[in-house]
Amino acid sequence: MSTTGTTGTPVSNTAGSTAATTVDIDRSDADYRAWLKEAVRKVQADANRSADTHLLRFPLPEAWGIDLYLKDESTHPTGSLKHRLARSLFLYALCNGWIRPGRPVIEASSGSTAVSEAYFAKLIGVPFIAVMPRTTSAEKCRLIEFHGGECHFVDDPMKMYEESADLAARTGGHYMDQFTYAERATDWRGNNNIAESMYQQLRLERYPEPAWIVATAGTGGTSATIARYVHYMQHDTRVCVPDPENSCFFDGWTHHDPHASSDCGSRIEGIGRPRMEPSFVPGAIDRMMKVPDAASVAACRALEQAIGRKAGGSTGTGLWSALKIVSEMVAEGRKGSVVTLLCDPGDRYLDKYYSDEWLAAQGLDIAPYAKTLQTLLETGEWRELQA
Repeated sequence: MSTTGTTGTPVSNTAGSTAATTVDIDRSDADYRAWLKEAVRKVQADANRSADTHLLRFPLPEAWGIDLYLKDESTHPTGSLKHRLARSLFLYALCNGWIRPGRPVIEASSGSTAVSEAYFAKLIGVPFIAVMPRTTSAEKCRLIEFHGGECHFVDDPMKMYEESADLAARTGGHYMDQFTYAERATDWRGNNNIAESMYQQLRLERYPEPAWIVATAGTGGTSATIARYVHYMQHDTRVCVPDPENSCFFDGWTHHDPHASSDCGSRIEGIGRPRMEPSFVPGAIDRMMKVPDAASVAACRALEQAIGRKAGGSTGTGLWSALKIVSEMVAEGRKGSVVTLLCDPGDRYLDKYYSDEWLAAQGLDIAPYAKTLQTLLETGEWRELQA
């Protein structure tokens, strides 16, 4: 009995028996490959058109001998750090053959990633659906729709993943799954990633190798990229990840528990998760801080007073931790630099972090934390409210 391949012709071997033919299935699609080349070109062209983001200085007393910088990711075309991630995710999915013409891209997101992914979906001409908590800020929803995306809400943030996968199955689309792929879609060895950019911009500063880089975690991809780059380039920089209330990252990292979870979503949009995400790489980072949400908001407002810029809550979380590290350096008489992130603009959160009514409704009192920051900047001492 012989087995035939695509030609249906059996082949005899030298012993006289009949061998199977080569089974050859060619799925080459000239139209798809032409579309793919054009889609990748458009995404890469977006990066080519974009100048690097600024490294801003936060004013500190000159006598301290410490420089604090904020990497201003709000200047990307879609206004946030997530523009880098969305670009990487789209290139990763396109080159893997996961995104197809006319089929929707679907993402689970608290907002900013969805804004950026809606932009790239429109750029290459595919539909986009964002699956988000119903509490996502109205401005983020407006921006998603502005870029041609559709908002699909869930009441329970833990249901975002399941609902996104179900939507992809029902529509024949692709679930991007930033929480799984963020850490692997970015080239952490360099290629103009955020870490390489920081070090290039610090090259002519008085302390070109920062003592600390502070990066908050949503997917965990940014902190993983920075930490891996630091290790790969053999820098002495340490990496700190601050975590907001209602997030499990700090507990999971502290107790080495990959199954840590939280019962509710983070009030600081864009960071903190109710589960340990696959892109969060605990072993790569050196330090974590659990930051009260009221402290994050106080730091946002302190930033505006210091440099005249409103920023989102995740920026405040990082700035609070960066300033705590600065206070430690002052107390120990150490000089050097610290870098954190300005993740997105504050105009997306005017009804939240810049609203006293929202703070009151959430039971958040930022006054003691504002006092801590004021005392630090005036005296160099860190006097935090004791719980």
